[in-house]
Amino acid sequence: MAHVATPPATTAPPHRRRAWRDILIGWSFILPNFVGFALFTLIPMVAAFALAFLDWDSYSTPEWVGLDNFQRLFSDENFHVALRNTLYYALGHIPLTLVAALGLAIALNRKLRGVAFFRTAAFFPYITSLVAVAIVWNMLFNPTAGPINQLLEALGVAHPPKWVASTDWAMPAVIVTSVWRDMGYYMVLYLAGLQTIPKEYYEAARVDGANAWQRFWGITLPCLRPTTFFVVVMLTIQSFKVLDLIVVMTDGGPGRSTLVLSQLIYREGIIEGKFGYSSAIALVLFVIVLTVTVVQFRINERRSAR
Repeated sequence: MAHVATPPATTAPPHRRRAWRDILIGWSFILPNFVGFALFTLIPMVAAFALAFLDWDSYSTPEWVGLDNFQRLFSDENFHVALRNTLYYALGHIPLTLVAALGLAIALNRKLRGVAFFRTAAFFPYITSLVAVAIVWNMLFNPTAGPINQLLEALGVAHPPKWVASTDWAMPAVIVTSVWRDMGYYMVLYLAGLQTIPKEYYEAARVDGANAWQRFWGITLPCLRPTTFFVVVMLTIQSFKVLDLIVVMTDGGPGRSTLVLSQLIYREGIIEGKFGYSSAIALVLFVIVLTVTVVQFRINERRSAR
């Protein structure tokens, strides 16, 4: 009887085993973050989208109401006030923070003695407790005992603003506080952008007789366009979802003068238990931020194509 030889067992080539090992190692790093993102961000976002079309108070059975929650927005005065206040805050916070951060970056982008200390001091408010920042600025804006009004009176202002106690001045006070807190972070981004600009550009401009203002407009700003675009997008998103600073400083008051959309979402959902209506407001806020961001990307693409 002839002996039939059995073929040797095949094993995966070494390079293929290394490839699979690298893939598994990569997934081991990515998977925890992806699981966290799915559990705490993706699933809640999908749930909020679904809740926008339901009526639910967390106790009863969810009831499908279609577009009723969105129709209610058009007649809800609180929503209109919160939307105006959010736009007011964004239109004040974005350009002021942009200008302040760029100015700080230019001033501190020099070889000066102690420049590291001043950079750290400018960045420090961003990592300071927001509650502490809000309390300190409320003390500074105190209408009667605050040093800001005392300084204004010393300069001859007979009736200084009441700031957070005034419906007209509460939002400007919040904007000033927010700009002071955030400008250090964006200053760091601008510093990184400034240090990538070749010095030869400025030297050639000086040889051609360009003054400091012409060098700023002709070299600094164009070279900082990618950084500015990123800063504007981040500031826009941050401005539209502002909540914590306003809650601590004014809690939406006086009256509804500083009520913003994020706080209205919190009130309707967490305090009032109207999760469906709250989710509808959140969805509208998401659409607004998405639309503004897409427009910014389109504008940036057109400018980059020139």
